[in-house]
Amino acid sequence: MSAAELYTKYSRVWIPDTDEVWRSAEITKDYKEGDKSLHLKLEDETLYEYPLDLQGKELPFLRNPDILVGENDLTALSYLHEPAVLHNLKVRFLESNHIYTYCGIVLVAINPYEQLPIYEQDVIYAYSGQNVGDMDPHIFAVAEEAYKQMARDEKNQSIIVSGESGAGKTVSAKYAMRFFATVGGSASETNIEAKVLASSPIMEAIGNAKTTRNDNSSRFGKYIQIGFDKRYHIIGANMRTYLLEKSRVVFQAEDERNYHIFYQLCASASLPEFKDLGLTCAEDFFYASQGGETSIDGVDDADDFEKTRHAFTLLGVKDSHQTTIFRIIAAILHLGNVEIQAERDGDACSVSSEDKHLNHFCGLLGVELSQMQHWLCHRKLVTATETYVKSMSVQQVVNARNALAKHIYAQLFNWIVQHINKALHTTVKQHSFIGVLDIYGFETFEVNSFEQFCINYANEKLQQQFNSHVFKLEQEEYMKEEIPWTLIDFCDNQPCIDLIEAKLGILDLLDEECKVPKGTDQNWAQKLYDRHTSSQHFQKPRMSNTSFIILHFADKVEYQSDGFLEKNRDTVYEEQINILKASKYQMVADLFQDEKDTATTTAVGKGTSKISVRSARPVIKAANKEHKKTVGHQFRNSLHLLMETLNATTPHYVRCIKPNDEKLPFRFDPKRVVQQLRACGVLETIRISAAGFPSRWSYHDFFNRYRVLMKKRDHSKNDKKQICQTLLEELIKDPDKFQFGRTKIFFRAGQVAYLEKLRADKFRAATIMIQKTVRGWLQRLKYQRLRQAAVILQRYARGRMARRLAEHLRRTRAAITLQKQYRMLRIFRAFQRLRSATLTIQAFARGMFVRRVYRQVLAEHKATVLQKYARSWLARSRFRRLRAATITLQCYYRRMKARQQLKALKIEARSAQHLKKLNIGMENKVVQLQRKIDEQNKEYKLLNEQLSTLTSAHSSEVEKLKKELVQYQQSHQGDGNQLVTLQEEVEHLQLELQKAHGERKVMEDSYFKEKDLLRKRISDLEEENTLLKQEKEELNSRILGQSEDEFARNTAEENIQMKKELEEERSRYQNLVKEYSRLEQRYDNLRDEMSIIKQSPGHRRSPSNQSSLESDSNYPSISTSEIGDTEEVIQQVEEVGVEKAAMDMTLFLKLQKRVRELEQERKKLQTQMEKKEQESKKSQVIETKPEATSGHEDSAYNSLKRQELESENKKLKNELNELRIAIADRATQNNSSNDVQDSYNLLLNQLKAANEELEVRKEEVLILRAQIMKAAQQKEKNMESITTNASWPNSDKHIDQEDAIEAYQGMCETNRKTEDWGYLNEDGELGLAYQGLKQVARLLEAQLQEQRREHEEEMEALRNQVDVMQEELEKQQQAFLQTLQLSPEVQVEFGLQQEITRLTNENLDLKELLEKLEKNEKKLKKQLKIYMKKVQDFEAFQATVPAERRQHERNMQVTVQRKEKDFQGMLEYYKEDEPLLIRNLITDLKPQTVSATVPCLPAYILYMCIRHADYINDDQKVHSLLTSTINGIKKVLRKHNNDFEMTSFWLANTCRLLHCLKQYSGDAGFMTQNTPKQNEHCLKNFDLTEYRQVLSHLSIQIYQQLIKIAESILQPMIVFAVLENESIQGLSGIKPIGYRIRSSCMAEGDSSYTLDTIIRQLNTFHSIMCDQGMDPEIVEQVFKQLFYMINAVALNNLLLRKDVCSWSTGMQLRFNISQLEEWLRGKNLQQSGAAKTLEPLIQAAQLLQLKKKTSEDAEAICSLCTSLTTQQIVKILNLYTPVNEFEERVTVAFIRDIQMHLQERNDPPQLLLDFKHMFPVLFPFNPSSITMDSIHIPAALNLEFLNKV
Repeated sequence: MSAAELYTKYSRVWIPDTDEVWRSAEITKDYKEGDKSLHLKLEDETLYEYPLDLQGKELPFLRNPDILVGENDLTALSYLHEPAVLHNLKVRFLESNHIYTYCGIVLVAINPYEQLPIYEQDVIYAYSGQNVGDMDPHIFAVAEEAYKQMARDEKNQSIIVSGESGAGKTVSAKYAMRFFATVGGSASETNIEAKVLASSPIMEAIGNAKTTRNDNSSRFGKYIQIGFDKRYHIIGANMRTYLLEKSRVVFQAEDERNYHIFYQLCASASLPEFKDLGLTCAEDFFYASQGGETSIDGVDDADDFEKTRHAFTLLGVKDSHQTTIFRIIAAILHLGNVEIQAERDGDACSVSSEDKHLNHFCGLLGVELSQMQHWLCHRKLVTATETYVKSMSVQQVVNARNALAKHIYAQLFNWIVQHINKALHTTVKQHSFIGVLDIYGFETFEVNSFEQFCINYANEKLQQQFNSHVFKLEQEEYMKEEIPWTLIDFCDNQPCIDLIEAKLGILDLLDEECKVPKGTDQNWAQKLYDRHTSSQHFQKPRMSNTSFIILHFADKVEYQSDGFLEKNRDTVYEEQINILKASKYQMVADLFQDEKDTATTTAVGKGTSKISVRSARPVIKAANKEHKKTVGHQFRNSLHLLMETLNATTPHYVRCIKPNDEKLPFRFDPKRVVQQLRACGVLETIRISAAGFPSRWSYHDFFNRYRVLMKKRDHSKNDKKQICQTLLEELIKDPDKFQFGRTKIFFRAGQVAYLEKLRADKFRAATIMIQKTVRGWLQRLKYQRLRQAAVILQRYARGRMARRLAEHLRRTRAAITLQKQYRMLRIFRAFQRLRSATLTIQAFARGMFVRRVYRQVLAEHKATVLQKYARSWLARSRFRRLRAATITLQCYYRRMKARQQLKALKIEARSAQHLKKLNIGMENKVVQLQRKIDEQNKEYKLLNEQLSTLTSAHSSEVEKLKKELVQYQQSHQGDGNQLVTLQEEVEHLQLELQKAHGERKVMEDSYFKEKDLLRKRISDLEEENTLLKQEKEELNSRILGQSEDEFARNTAEENIQMKKELEEERSRYQNLVKEYSRLEQRYDNLRDEMSIIKQSPGHRRSPSNQSSLESDSNYPSISTSEIGDTEEVIQQVEEVGVEKAAMDMTLFLKLQKRVRELEQERKKLQTQMEKKEQESKKSQVIETKPEATSGHEDSAYNSLKRQELESENKKLKNELNELRIAIADRATQNNSSNDVQDSYNLLLNQLKAANEELEVRKEEVLILRAQIMKAAQQKEKNMESITTNASWPNSDKHIDQEDAIEAYQGMCETNRKTEDWGYLNEDGELGLAYQGLKQVARLLEAQLQEQRREHEEEMEALRNQVDVMQEELEKQQQAFLQTLQLSPEVQVEFGLQQEITRLTNENLDLKELLEKLEKNEKKLKKQLKIYMKKVQDFEAFQATVPAERRQHERNMQVTVQRKEKDFQGMLEYYKEDEPLLIRNLITDLKPQTVSATVPCLPAYILYMCIRHADYINDDQKVHSLLTSTINGIKKVLRKHNNDFEMTSFWLANTCRLLHCLKQYSGDAGFMTQNTPKQNEHCLKNFDLTEYRQVLSHLSIQIYQQLIKIAESILQPMIVFAVLENESIQGLSGIKPIGYRIRSSCMAEGDSSYTLDTIIRQLNTFHSIMCDQGMDPEIVEQVFKQLFYMINAVALNNLLLRKDVCSWSTGMQLRFNISQLEEWLRGKNLQQSGAAKTLEPLIQAAQLLQLKKKTSEDAEAICSLCTSLTTQQIVKILNLYTPVNEFEERVTVAFIRDIQMHLQERNDPPQLLLDFKHMFPVLFPFNPSSITMDSIHIPAALNLEFLNKV
């Protein structure tokens, strides 16, 4: 294209400007060949004629289209030149606040002078693993690219960070190292990454200082090599330093400071450990105060000093070495304050021995004061024959002192660097490394000396390496795309480098002049003039003979030769060094050892890296100046070594730019920026790129962007490459302007802008056509609306006139009707008044007559009633007298007969006793036994009668009190009813009184006028009253509504808060479980590694998984844990260690379950107490229920067995813990695996033998206890049969109380006569029986007394309750009477207060009750411990029973328990078949095997096996099966840790097994939905609550693994499918992407992921989980977590990518989200909360689509984007990029307006979402409707060894 085609009207160009460097202008007239000027219009609308150079034919630079402005990569610009680069950087920096920009392979970083939230940990994870072009430019992206290339290509990498002082080099290098420390963290526990980061504060303290350009300027260069192993974990690091600015130690310019360490030490001088340093404030020392101000705003030197000391400690520097370092630094400060006194006209000088600073200097360094005093002022001259000591002048002494100070500081600096390298060194072999070079940039000042010369020399070498690397990459790119390669001319700075370092170059002449005894700077400068005047890179200034100019690649610099020789020599006198070598402090003496010694020590331990590493520091030898290397020579050697290292690595470049010299945040100075761009090589990169084909497009992106320029027939072709070639050949006629590569199209500079112009013209023409059509349609629509409006107006006017006529006719007719009705009403009212008066008179007269008749009838009736009651009373009185007389006679007669009979019986008894005495024998025994039994029976009957009497009295008293309570309540109600009736009567009387007065007024008042007035007044009052009542009701309802609303709102807020706290607690709990699973996995991995290492031919060791399998789920299955167990486990952890303790039951689970176990113990103790009370009550009525004895036997046996098993379990657990501790101690003492195995086998055999013996003894004790209980119960049964079956002739007859007493006394006499038991029975059996009966009688008497006491207590409690009720009733009556007198509003408030008071009292009572229960619980626990101890002693006693009898009784017991029944849903297996069961059902099972059966079939089979073990009461079998099940599931999950189907399968089965254990546990809360058949399948013997907890933890672990697998599958698809894929074809446009191509653009669109891919994957997940029978609640939680991850990943990527923040992306994103929401609705998952997790992404899409211009738009955005934080909203607005030129950018003012609106928000500070966040999972109880006996086991499972029971 010709210039006339490009420079047309409306085109924009760049013209030079003195203030802004480049200024934009618009062409107002087409340019033609031969024009002498261009007609331009500037941005301020002023016209300007720009003169053209006709000879040079140079036109101004063209400006890029606005669509290309703000690109991430400068090489994506169509026009590549200096003004385009500067403008792009300015727009990104000021408008978007983006400090990073790519320029080809270079990352340009502009210092914002403000802390930005873009370096957090989540940002590091966001860039980790991403391709360099996929995200916005960032230092982390460069670091990730270096890390990725190191791992992919196995080649060492380097990151070269350069720039001016204050540009941010050190910070950039620090962030790069932080990235490597985070991503490549050390695999061991050495924390090497922390040490690498800790070296930064030390190096900043000793190597950084404040300058005029930077408050923390690095005054040295450093190259840090971070070493990695084969797994690419950090293993060590090494640091090399370059050219420390030693002159700063003794001299600082205005507004500058010395090194930070001096001021930090002075700020901490008041600390006790630094008292002997003799330091004061920094202003008192010459070396620290030459620059003026000694402090920096916002910097606390004392705090920084603490950080420095902490870093020294972290790197392993001893406290003694730290003290010596600080002593040396303080000595340097004192050396600068030493006063030098002139003598003999200045030719000699001296230092006073009383100088306190000299004394401090010598004391701190441990040297002789007199020697240092002498040799500071003298020097030694050595000739061939003699040695002279010569005095020095004051200036020479000052120079020597300064040289000594610089030398001491340089040696200390090198020593610290050496020890940092030792701390970062590792013995592990280094596989590769990444080097970070933080080196000074190109410098030019008003006065440039030796330091600036060396710095610029180093930058010349780096620029040469950079140019060659860029040229090489360009060549590789062209060759890869098979494009003809032509040489590109680029600036080669080799001549300038030769000028400096070649033979007889500047450095050689400088070294030669240094060797001359009388060499001066002027002589050296003259030699330079003579030698290099002809060089094109060397110039001599016109006005100076001591300076020279070098034309560097960035700029020409004038150097002053003064001081070059002195700085190059770096002379220190040998005598002073020898004094320091003789220091009494070893570290001070070591600093000044010879170079050979130093080199020998530093060479040890090197050679681990592939590239030999040598120290780059300038090593100072002794004062033999002839053999000493100069500073320039050392710097040249170290620079050559650095270049060798960089050339052997793959370099990555970071160029730091300083935007302004005032250090103001986000202030852009174009002049300073352009100067640095020229100096750092960015523009050279642009020039090299522009010389070839800078613009590059893939065929796919070019087709999508420029399809509008194609013809319709081209779209039908399938070959996109051919379509693009055809289009370009038609649009661009010059074939040299583009080239077709293998995968890309290459364009010359400006061609993309031309294509954009054609595209814009095409769009503009289409826009005009659309506007024309739309405007015509709008005008037609407006005409139709006007015509329709006129017709409607006419219609409404005519209708109004017709309605007015009809209204007039209606009003006339209505008036006539009203007159007629009014006249009729007046006459009708008069008639009604007369009629009413007549009826009233008649009514009163008739009523009076009727009342008279009624009173007479009532009096007669009352007389009749009185007569009836009097006659009946007289008859009843006569009957009572007669009945009483008859009963009295009967009683006297019966008593007489009874006495006669009693006498006859006594006589008969005496005669029988005499006969029995005569005939001593068996009859005597029988009679005596019968008499004693009769006596005891009577006594027993008497006690029973007393007990029944007291019981009946107690019940009658209770009934009486209850009736009184009911009467009180009824009386209260009656009082209320009476009060209501009284009020009704009063109201009735008042109404009658008012009515009477009204009638009297009507009768007395004869004037109708007064009646009308009164009625009118009454009506007005009634209306007012109704209005007041309505207002009152409205106010009441409003008050009630407000109170209800407030109550409801408070309740809702409390519920939300409680739910939130519950979720947080559950989240913390599950995070702990997650951490536990992670540690467990890590432990297993370490154990596997140890076993692999130790499996050598000489040392074999058995697998150690046996103990781990036992300990993974070693939880008690029957009894709850004791407190002592927890304490023992804690003690084990402290003694053995965490790793040993991990072999046993996890301490975490025990402590966590302790609270719940105590609660269960309390409930069990309460139930036991209640059972005992019920048993005591049942014993009273045991005569009528003899059949209950068998049940009591079973309960006694079960309780004994439970207690026995509890104690047995505790003992076994203690023994197991002791054995494991012994094994751990033995393992730590002996390293031999064979010894450990033998000891372990021995202890294991002992444990098995002990368990078998304990099992046998346990069964024996149980049988003995059962027999004892049976014997006791049989004895009670016999006694009861005796008392119930014994019948006596006179027992049923009524006996008087006196006769009973007399008979009892006679029996006592008989007892006294038979005191000798042998008299009745020689063997004492009768006596034993009698004693047993006495004990029973005493027991009954004690029970009777206890019941009497309880009865009295209950009576007292009931009385107290009645009193309280009476008091409460009185209070309520008083309150009721008071409230009746109050207004309704006050009544409501008073009622609320009363209710609050009542609830408060109830709450206090409940608290007191809780405290009492807790005290009771503690008391019961103590009793239980005592009882357990007694049981253990009894077990030890019973252990002596013979084994044969124990085995016989145990077999009998087992045979009694087993009963043959039908199939009960249980599966039996032998103990040796358990591993086979686990292998077939868990380890080797595949989900496809049971896909056609009942879901969760393995869980049901396992439960049926557990149920059978519970049925046979085998606790070991239950424990072993559950432990093996849990470990088997863990093993399967570890093996298939990436298999979603397998993980989902076992999550469903684990949850189902957990539900089964709950559903059939016997707890009422879990059995509400069970059928009677299912209730029969409940567990009978064991409480598996703790195993349910273990299964719950396992379910959480499986759930977390399932989520990780699903996330790993979905995460690579999200960005492509949600953000980049074109779901709506043709909507998005592709922009130029520059050098760094996105990974999504590297491949064709067919191979990338789409939204359908994600939906198909989600369908797969959903179908797998549903087919495997997973609970719907868990499925919902899984998809909620996955959708949150989709939202977080997509939003984070959106926040870090500028290319996707556009209107079209927002439209695509909203469409994709709607597809996901539709999928949720289709799967009935809308209630899961998954759609709510997408809310931030939805709002981000809406934000991209909303208008962004006015303040109303800002308010709409703030009200809409509630789920986005302020930083996220501002970041999206800053990233918003128009894809087409018709879109507008977001202005800075609009963003500021948004920030003003969002100031009140308290948003979190982080920018990105945590995509690794996991919601707490909840497993709700979900019972199954399947019964166990209906489950069929398929043959494919190979479970034939299972037998149905």
